[in-house]
Amino acid sequence: MDLLSLLLNQGGGGPVRQLGQNFGLDENQTASAISSLLPALGQGLARNASAPGGLESLLGALTGGGHQRYLEDPSALGHEDTIRDGNGILGHLLGSKEVSRAVAQRASEKTGVGVDILKKMLPVVAAMAMGTLSRQTAGARSSAPAVAPDSGLMGMLGQFLDTNRDGSVLDDVMGMASKLFQK
Repeated sequence: MDLLSLLLNQGGGGPVRQLGQNFGLDENQTASAISSLLPALGQGLARNASAPGGLESLLGALTGGGHQRYLEDPSALGHEDTIRDGNGILGHLLGSKEVSRAVAQRASEKTGVGVDILKKMLPVVAAMAMGTLSRQTAGARSSAPAVAPDSGLMGMLGQFLDTNRDGSVLDDVMGMASKLFQK
């Protein structure tokens, strides 16, 4: 299952409903906003995971960051510390506020949701996405001694790491690795 589907279905949709309520959006607008914001976050995850030490860093953040709390207690989505945490996540994934603003602008053009709302929503969606990935990581670690490449976290990351969309991440990861060794 992809990250969008997992995020939208967490807790029976409670976190998504709470997010929509926090920003005055109905469920369709909220789902549309999330689906327009997630690709940029996924690209940032893939970029970071492919950097030297990036995958280890990501796994460390997913296992030790406490991000699941955003899914377990949707009321936390409106807290200032959630926004602060989400902004930290965005800093790692997107690199700058200018990129975050551009992501919100593009999402606004696609969804019709106001850019100001999407700018405020983006850090919360980033926190929710990390919560979803964190939950998947914990589930994969507890359910299998070795994670299959097409399941759990690796399956979700695979959709972002498979840059040439040939169904295999191996050639893409090997290409990234060869670029690192050439430096």
